[in-house]
Amino acid sequence: MAIKVILLLLFFAVTIFIGLYFRKRASSVNEFVLAGRSVGPWLTAFAYGTTYFSAVIFVGYAGQFGWRFGTAATWVGLGNAFIGSLMPWIILGRRTRIMTNHLKSATMPEFFGKRFNSEALKVGASLIIFIFLIPYTASLYNGLSRLFSMAFGIDFIYCIIGMAVLTAIYVVAGGYFATAVNDFIQGIIMLVGIVAVIAVVLHNNGGFMNAINSLANVSEVNAAGEVTSAPGVFTSFFGPDPLSLLGVVILTSLGTWGLPQMISKFYAIKSEKHIAKGAVISTIFAVIIAGGCYFLGSFGRLYGSVVEKGANGAVVYDSIIPNILKGLPDILIGLIVLLVLSASISTLSSLVITSSSTLTLDFIKGHIVKKMDDKRQLLIIRILLLVFIIISVIIAVLQYKKGILFIAQLMGVSWGALAGSFLAPFLYGLFWKRATKPAVWGNFGFSTVFMIFNVILNLFLKDSSAWFPTILKSPINAGAFTMLAGFVIVPVISWLTRKPDKKFTDDCFSCYDETVSVKVSEDLGDAENTAE
Repeated sequence: MAIKVILLLLFFAVTIFIGLYFRKRASSVNEFVLAGRSVGPWLTAFAYGTTYFSAVIFVGYAGQFGWRFGTAATWVGLGNAFIGSLMPWIILGRRTRIMTNHLKSATMPEFFGKRFNSEALKVGASLIIFIFLIPYTASLYNGLSRLFSMAFGIDFIYCIIGMAVLTAIYVVAGGYFATAVNDFIQGIIMLVGIVAVIAVVLHNNGGFMNAINSLANVSEVNAAGEVTSAPGVFTSFFGPDPLSLLGVVILTSLGTWGLPQMISKFYAIKSEKHIAKGAVISTIFAVIIAGGCYFLGSFGRLYGSVVEKGANGAVVYDSIIPNILKGLPDILIGLIVLLVLSASISTLSSLVITSSSTLTLDFIKGHIVKKMDDKRQLLIIRILLLVFIIISVIIAVLQYKKGILFIAQLMGVSWGALAGSFLAPFLYGLFWKRATKPAVWGNFGFSTVFMIFNVILNLFLKDSSAWFPTILKSPINAGAFTMLAGFVIVPVISWLTRKPDKKFTDDCFSCYDETVSVKVSEDLGDAENTAE
């Protein structure tokens, strides 16, 4: 216990020190929200990765989908690495950095407002962000609380409060730059932790091949009827339910393309030349962390005798990973707690900065308070940051007490609404001049209404299989559906509505046509052909 407490206190001290040390670099709105658009590739890549992966992944998703799909769950981690990390950097990174700088937009709602010339769009997007980031934040607390209870025997309420207070101190003090530096340190802890945990768990199960053989022999059928008796199904290439597996890959991988807390990382990167390096770093980080988490979760069935079960005999998914970790050496459990704490706090800090800055800059400023100087904006952002944390803590406690949704489902509702609303409009907004304002509104409306309906369906209309597709009852699959639907909704409505003003859209896209001069060391150009 002494070892675990010392590691925890050391982590708290370093985190708070960094927040206070960089407080002078958060003296304006631009510095607080975007660190003056001067963050390098290593800090940006680690900030992207640590924001992406949290207790939701390690405790909720890895446990649930490892149990459901076996080793095939590793596909989710690989999808996160290459679809959720590499491709956004390559496809969105450069254009996002250039156009947002050209339009002078610091947030995603501000981008929509300026790209589609609509203040109403900006307000609508800011409300969607503020409302649907809250359930995601609540899911972070609950995932962490289970590990703290396992490691320290501390009641989950104290875990939630401690995490909230720690995050509030360093984010309020140091803003985005302090968050990015802490993300880098926390990312290193995550890398070391996940490798060590996997090595020890495999060793405890007789090594890799013995663990695989044991998993291949699992053939139980639980109360929910999720398990097939087919031999070796949990070590097969695509697992027992390939279609549901695909839905998880889409939601958790493609979703990052439309999440404001992820896209904002491209706003803040120092220059375009850092994007390629950041893409490589971010992808390697995701392969190790996401691939490792899901691979670890795939061995959950080897611990089926100690995993918690509900009143109906169904497995409590959020208990799987904590039970896998029981019995490990104290120093390793301490490292695991730091791993998940690092992942959760880095994600939480990004969420609260995104939510509070969005509500201040895109909703309150110019609409509720007509005139706000920079100092007042910064004060309101910090106040709202605290408000957001308090609200999410209350929801986390209520959710835990009532047991309404598992961690993964709670995250699915949030990701489905946010990424479903923003992914297609943002992508088309960067690449296609023909995208229209009504198309964006149509996509916003469809995604939010569909995800709200999904919540109502699961809470109050459980006997709906006769008139509603069963596969879409899952918030995970519903979220994936809203994202894919946006790629159809936006172009169809755009073609059915009036073309946007040509002069206006040409001005938005003119940033891509500007001529810049660079050193030969950065771009050879035609130098090789003209040297002689």
